[in-house]
Amino acid sequence: LSILLSLLIPAHTARSPDCGGILTPTGLKYLAEVSKPHAESVLRQDLMAPPAPDPSLAFPSSRNQINTVKVDEFSLTLIPDTGMRLSIDVDLGITSAPSTTKEMQLSILADLHVEMNPEGNLELVPSTCKPTLEELQSTEEMDRSAPCTSSGSDVDKQINVEKICLEVSKLLLFPNERLMSLAAPFPITPSCQVRYVPLAAPMYSEQGIIISLQTTFQVAGTAIPLPVSPVPFSMPEPTSSSPSHLTLAFSEHFYTSLFFALDMDGAFNMTILSPLTTATLAEKITQVGSLFQEDLPVVLQATTRSSPHVVLEEGKAVLKLFLTAQIGAVSLVFQSFLSVNVDVSARLHISVTDTRMIISAAAIEDIELSLAASDVGPVLAASLEELFLPTIREELSTQINEVLRGGVYLPHIVSFTYTDVNVTIHKDYVLIPCNLQLEARAG
Repeated sequence: LSILLSLLIPAHTARSPDCGGILTPTGLKYLAEVSKPHAESVLRQDLMAPPAPDPSLAFPSSRNQINTVKVDEFSLTLIPDTGMRLSIDVDLGITSAPSTTKEMQLSILADLHVEMNPEGNLELVPSTCKPTLEELQSTEEMDRSAPCTSSGSDVDKQINVEKICLEVSKLLLFPNERLMSLAAPFPITPSCQVRYVPLAAPMYSEQGIIISLQTTFQVAGTAIPLPVSPVPFSMPEPTSSSPSHLTLAFSEHFYTSLFFALDMDGAFNMTILSPLTTATLAEKITQVGSLFQEDLPVVLQATTRSSPHVVLEEGKAVLKLFLTAQIGAVSLVFQSFLSVNVDVSARLHISVTDTRMIISAAAIEDIELSLAASDVGPVLAASLEELFLPTIREELSTQINEVLRGGVYLPHIVSFTYTDVNVTIHKDYVLIPCNLQLEARAG
């Protein structure tokens, strides 16, 4: 009844998450490491650009010229309940005359957080930014023992600190264009797509940055109403500090919604050619012989009779499929003479490759066949199983694995993939701790 009601109810307006992720402090540290060369490149481009001509200077060539930019320190730390703190120390080599060089340090301290923009995308924005500039060494003043803060100098005028603070989020390797890729549509089959929609701005705890997502599916370009989740899902809290960069979590409802969408796409409707013919079948079911004058191949046309669902237990994921198979013969047209209900429990194997979750039917645990309708008189359940069960068992595994062979894309940021993955199945949810890996081609 609940499955039938879910088909009648339009897409639920109360949005609730069915999956999400926690980016840990270790993951933030890794993002800082891989962002350091990127930040140095951006700062070098900004700071070493030739300054605009100053009409007040008689000899523009005497202006300070920044000729080296090196990021010495680059760190991202978590601020619980608030966001992240970005700390950057940049060593600058400055020439003001052929024989005069200075070494200065530009320090940037910025607080960042992620918010949702009006379009519903996550956006990285700075809340505070404080730059300071200090002179470290000068060839004219080598006896200076302590660094001093530079203020009002030509160097200050040349370094546009306001611009740096305005665009400080671009110093990280995941600018807002990449964050938007979280909600991009990903293909599952040629006509079925999945999207992970952020429901709100992330939350910040000591465990990390928590992002809640809701899955939506499109079939043939149209969003489909999903079954309503019986229980709201929230990210399970780690029992201890995780060594992984990221922990993804997927609810039981996510997997049921996935197979519901595939069912709406017709993925489990199949035609199965039986090794039997009408003549060999007539040896077990006598009345079949009287229906057909010639020996014809026997074919099964299977369709789903109600929505599939997934059950998650500790260490185990099981797909429940409910099919009806029309059994008949093919000459010029298909002529059905038996209708059989097929209830299947398939054990699922879940793994991750790159940024895709690979789901496959590891084994068909249980198949029940029962007679739904017959034009050839009563047929015993034992006879149905003997005649058709081996073929149905083999073809179902093949069909499920064929449908899902491309995998289901996980929520991810462009240019990053997942490594050191560990998939653990718990009651009602699946946890996927993993590490981030910057793809080589992004460099």
